[in-house]
Amino acid sequence: MNFKKIKTKIFNEGNNLAAFIKAHIPALKDGSIIVLSSKIAALSENRTVANLTEKEFEKLIEKESSAAVKTALCYFTIKDGMVMTNAGLDRSNSKDKKVILLPADSYACARALRKELMKIYKIKKLGVIITDSMILPLRAGVIGAAVGYSGFKGVKNYVGKKDIYKRKLEMTMTDIADSLAAAATLLMGEGDEQTPLCVIENAPVVFVGKDKKDEIKYPLKHDLYYPFFKKFLK
Repeated sequence: MNFKKIKTKIFNEGNNLAAFIKAHIPALKDGSIIVLSSKIAALSENRTVANLTEKEFEKLIEKESSAAVKTALCYFTIKDGMVMTNAGLDRSNSKDKKVILLPADSYACARALRKELMKIYKIKKLGVIITDSMILPLRAGVIGAAVGYSGFKGVKNYVGKKDIYKRKLEMTMTDIADSLAAAATLLMGEGDEQTPLCVIENAPVVFVGKDKKDEIKYPLKHDLYYPFFKKFLK
């Protein structure tokens, strides 16, 4: 599996996302996966807000999330079936100190971009991952996660299969989409690297023509962290 980060010009609000990718990635092999930061996806949709007071910023976080609780450092939120800080709202790497939201629908954005890029590059198999940062419980620092993806199976299910000692697995699943997002984000960086794109080749994924809706989203009440979540759910 090969990862290649892509140095780019600054992506400005309202720019065409597919054209920007083509300008910086002239050729793409069939069976590749393009990883892009949620910031440039959101900027392409003009998903920014200017001149927010701190109170307005907090109100917007609550509006954008399905659950939110204020902590010492930020808001702990659930957004579109995923745990993240501040519902994905961010002021870093933002022109004119605007707040950048997540894309209106990251999965729809990934699907539409994939469809357009397949035509541009004239390929039949392509994956797209839109990434954002997330914090793991009891771990310092952030990792990349997939807020949206398209074109491949995002979860590998081992339930019912056997381990090396022939015991049947009852719970194990591999989160492929987030695993790829985390590895790509490690190369793309979180600061002034100006590398919002990454190309993955030879990834161990199953490409699909039609995405399976919500395959990566786990039922809240069955989740490992539900005892903690239920204390602040709306």
